[in-house]
Formats: sequence, structure tokens, C-alpha cells
Amino acid sequence: MRISRLFVDQLLAEGAMLTLEPEAAHYLRNVLRLKKGFQLIVFNGEGGEYSATVSEVHRKAVVLHLGSWQDVSIESPLSIELGLSVSRGERMDVAIQKATELGVSTITPVLTQHCVVKLTEERRLQRHQHWQNIVYRACEQCGRNTPPHLNITTDLAQWFNNDLAVSRIIFEPGKADTLKTFTQPNKAVAVLIGPEGGFSEQEVKDAEQTGFTALGFGPRVVRNETAAIASIAAMQVLWGDMA
Repeated sequence: MRISRLFVDQLLAEGAMLTLEPEAAHYLRNVLRLKKGFQLIVFNGEGGEYSATVSEVHRKAVVLHLGSWQDVSIESPLSIELGLSVSRGERMDVAIQKATELGVSTITPVLTQHCVVKLTEERRLQRHQHWQNIVYRACEQCGRNTPPHLNITTDLAQWFNNDLAVSRIIFEPGKADTLKTFTQPNKAVAVLIGPEGGFSEQEVKDAEQTGFTALGFGPRVVRNETAAIASIAAMQVLWGDMA
């Protein structure tokens, strides 16, 4: 039986009795449905993981007894910085979830000219918290102890101004060059995935002027969440840790 894993945004120490904060307590009690005496793994994103045993579980509190710390890391040797055009509802959720499972190091939701989603400042913060929870749950599932850094949604032009990896890729239909012909990155690569309506001509020009190489993505047209998942998997096979 696979042991449950739980992310907590709290300080951890060997031998400590940890009273979970309300959100984590609810998740353990009502989603994982763990009872007193159950064992699990706890991590807080600072590296490694702790064995733990459920000491108390009731409506007012959930308490864990932390065991030994283990230096466990399954991070990819390839650092992938993902610029992901914001899409509707579950499509964006799936893309962020799978990108996390596939080992990206940074995720930045970006707003492009043809994005169908419009976000107020308040909505950006709400979406960020929602997506952050998806990242944590994905790390619990896939075994990562170091969640990817999730940035607040930004405009594409602002993302271009970030200190991105030297190797930079934007996918565009019809391009003859592909990942197979792209020079292998030196440990890091930035990849930009477009919206449902594709990039505007100006956005592609702006990307190329800031060091991005436009590559093709095969003969079929795919949704942006499929492009994100497939491109990350392909890069991990070619340059990362997926055989």
C-alpha cells in the first residue's frame, strides 16, 4: 500500500509534535481520511521529507509526531522554466498539475493577446492560490519534495524581461525545426506555450528578439495544455531524466 504524502507550510523538526494548520488538517482528515496511528510522509518544500505518525485526529485538531528526516530528492537535472498562456478552467489546472509532475522548476502563467481569460488584480491573486494548491497536491502525488516556483500571472511582455535561461523556445505551427534539432541546453531551458488562439505575429517577433527560437510541434494541432505536457515530457526525454 502506497504511503500518503502531505505538504505543510510549517516548520518541521525531528521528534516534534506538529499541530496541523486548518487547511492541512482538513485535507488529512477529510480527503486522505487518515486515522490515529497511521503513518505518512510530510514535507514543507525546503528539501527532504519526514516520516510521521498521526497522533491525534479530531474536529478541533490534527497532531502528527514527526520521525526522522530523509534527504530525498527526485528533481530533474534539467531546469525547465515554463511560460504558460492562461487558458480556461480545468485546462489550466491540468497543465499546471502535469507540468509539476513532469519536473518543471518554475511556472509563470502569462497573459497574451489572444488569451480568452481576462483577470483583474484580485482574480490574479485568487487564481494564484488555487494553482499553488494544485502544485502542492501534485508534489504529494509524484514524490517531489521541492515544489516548482509558481509566479503570479503576468503579461507576456513582462515575462520577456525576466532573467530567463539562455536557451529559449517558443512553439509555432509550421516551423521545420523541432526539439530534435535544437542545441542541447546547458542545464536550463525556458519554454513558452501559447494560448488557444495562438500567438500574434508581433508576439512571435518579440519572442525572437529576446532570444527565443521558434520550433515546430509536429504535424498535428494540439490544445495548449497538451502542448505543455508533451513538450515538457519530450525535453525530459532528450535532456532530462526520463528514459
